[in-house]
Amino acid sequence: MKTVEEQFYEFGVVPVVVLDDVKDALPLAEALIRGGLKCAEVTFRTEAAEESIRLISTKYPELLVGAGTVLSIEQVDRAVFAGAKFIVSPGFNPEIVDYCIKKDIPVFPGCITPSEVAQAVKRGLKVLKFFPAEQAGGIAMIKAMAAPYTMVKFMPTGGINSKNLKSYLEFEKIICCGGSWMVNSKLIKEGAFVKIYQLTKEEVDVVAALSEENRYGM
Repeated sequence: MKTVEEQFYEFGVVPVVVLDDVKDALPLAEALIRGGLKCAEVTFRTEAAEESIRLISTKYPELLVGAGTVLSIEQVDRAVFAGAKFIVSPGFNPEIVDYCIKKDIPVFPGCITPSEVAQAVKRGLKVLKFFPAEQAGGIAMIKAMAAPYTMVKFMPTGGINSKNLKSYLEFEKIICCGGSWMVNSKLIKEGAFVKIYQLTKEEVDVVAALSEENRYGM
């Protein structure tokens, strides 16, 4: 069985989803699967997140669903119990990271400084979220931090879109990019799942073409 990290690399893009209503969970999952992207990071910012993860993981076990914006151990437990296969936090919270490692839960904490990366490396983590990517220096900052920390790869999130996706994925230390441009809240609230499917397929095609040309391997 492939690891979460290996699946992230194959996807190239991890949709960051904000669901305000549980009724949108399954249509969204269907749109992502039809578009060829069997992955979703459901943010724990809303009351609908936990039940949405439960519904998606039950109905579509082939879709790798995780929880994002996780801010406490209590949220880790709720997310995993609901079916989340990975945990993403916006910043480096030692308590959350250590808890997930102890419980053997894949965790990807946000790191934007060398000091935070050092703490992650100390704990044996190999893939880190870089958030907010564009605001924190973008690909230039990632390249600067990757130079001394050669064992780490990054999952930039924040300000990533169809226009700059390729420039990120071309760097060998980028395992995938997180983003919401193809699953933004406006489209979800409007029920525009056909549009979400179309946008998803476009990004899947971009990743596929890039992999054939010059995207680095794991």
